[in-house]
Amino acid sequence: MKKLIAALAATLFSISAAFAQALPPPTIAAKSWLLLDATSGQVLAAQDAGMRVEPASLVKIMTAYLAFSALKEKRLEPNQLVNVSVRAWKVDASSSKMFIDPATPVKVMDLLYGLIVQSGNDAAVALAEAVAGTEDAFVTLMNREAERMGLKNTRFANPHGLPHPENYTTAQDLSILATRLIADHPDYYKIYSTKEFTYNRITQPNRNRLLWLDPTVDGLKTGHTAAAGYCLISTAKRPNGGADRRLVSVVLGTVSDQVRAAESQKLLNWGFQNFDTVKLYAKGQPVATPEVWKGSQGQVKIGFNQDVYVTVPKGVADKMKPVLERKDPLVAPVAQNSQVGTLKMMVDGKALTELPVLALEQVNQATIFGRAWDSIRLWMK
Repeated sequence: MKKLIAALAATLFSISAAFAQALPPPTIAAKSWLLLDATSGQVLAAQDAGMRVEPASLVKIMTAYLAFSALKEKRLEPNQLVNVSVRAWKVDASSSKMFIDPATPVKVMDLLYGLIVQSGNDAAVALAEAVAGTEDAFVTLMNREAERMGLKNTRFANPHGLPHPENYTTAQDLSILATRLIADHPDYYKIYSTKEFTYNRITQPNRNRLLWLDPTVDGLKTGHTAAAGYCLISTAKRPNGGADRRLVSVVLGTVSDQVRAAESQKLLNWGFQNFDTVKLYAKGQPVATPEVWKGSQGQVKIGFNQDVYVTVPKGVADKMKPVLERKDPLVAPVAQNSQVGTLKMMVDGKALTELPVLALEQVNQATIFGRAWDSIRLWMK
C-alpha cells in the first residue's frame, strides 16, 4: 500500500520535467530554489534543489510541526502554562527572541506565535522542553520525524536553527516539510499569516514581507544567518477553476531580505501564470469495471485511493487523453488497493504521465465449481 502511494507520488513528481523544458523558468538570484505545486505534488521548476544548505530559522518549521502534533494529540493544551528555563532564556542574546523570562510562565499558544511570527529562538527552546522534556530529546524527535517524512538529506541539531555543523537540509526536503505542515495541521497553520505579535509589551512584525505585498500569500517562514544568507519559504493560494490551488516557493541563500521576497514573488507569479492544475480523478472514482475470473463477483471497480491532480502548462489540459492498460486477465483473489493496471495521460501521442491503477474493492475466490467453470472459459477464450 505505502509503496503504491509512493509510486504515485513519484510519478506525479516527474511529470513536469518533460513539459516544463519548453517553458523556461525565470532567473532567480539564489543559491538554491524550488517551486512546488502543493495541490498536485509536482515540482514546476528548481535549481540545485538537492544542494545541502544551512537552514537557519527554517528549522523552526519542524519545531512548530512537532508542537502542533503535541496539541493535536492532547499532550499539550493551547492555554497550558510553560515554565521558562534558564537555557531558553539565555539562548544567543544577539539572535531573534520573543523575550520570555524565567520568572513568568508562558502559554503554549503565545510561544507558538513567538516562534512563528517573531522567530524567537527562546520560544523554540521553551517549546522543545515542553514537548519532549529536554532540548536534546526534542532534537531526537525532530530527526525521527524527518526520517518518517522521507527527508533524506536533512539533519537537525537544535530546534531554532542557530549555526551548527549538524544542521543541514535541501530545498527539496524543505518543500516536503512545508507541505506536510500545511496539510497535517491546517488550523494551526493559520498562525503563519499573522503580520505581528506582541509579547512582554514588545511588538515585532513577521519578517515575511510577502504577507504585506501579496494578499494570496499566507505563509510561511524566513531564515537568515551569515552562512545561510537570506532564505524564505513562501506559499500562496489562488483560485484555480472552481477550487483553490497552492504553490510553495523555497528560495535559499539570497543577499538580502528584499531580494528573497522579490525572488519568491517572481517564482510564485510565474507558476500561477504559466500552469494549470487539473483534477483527473476523485478518490474512489472508478475509471473502469473490468471482468474478474474465478472470483466471488464478476467485475471489480478500479481507480485511485486518493484524489489525482496533474499540473501542466496552460493550453495543454484540453489535449490530454486517458489510455488505460490493464493486467488482463484479472484472476481472483484480487486484493483491495493492489495494482491492476496503468493509466497513461497522453498529449499529442506522448505520455504526459503514467499512474498506477488500483483495485477499489476486494474480490475473493469463487467456489470450487465457479473456479472450475472459469478455468474452462479461459481455456476456450
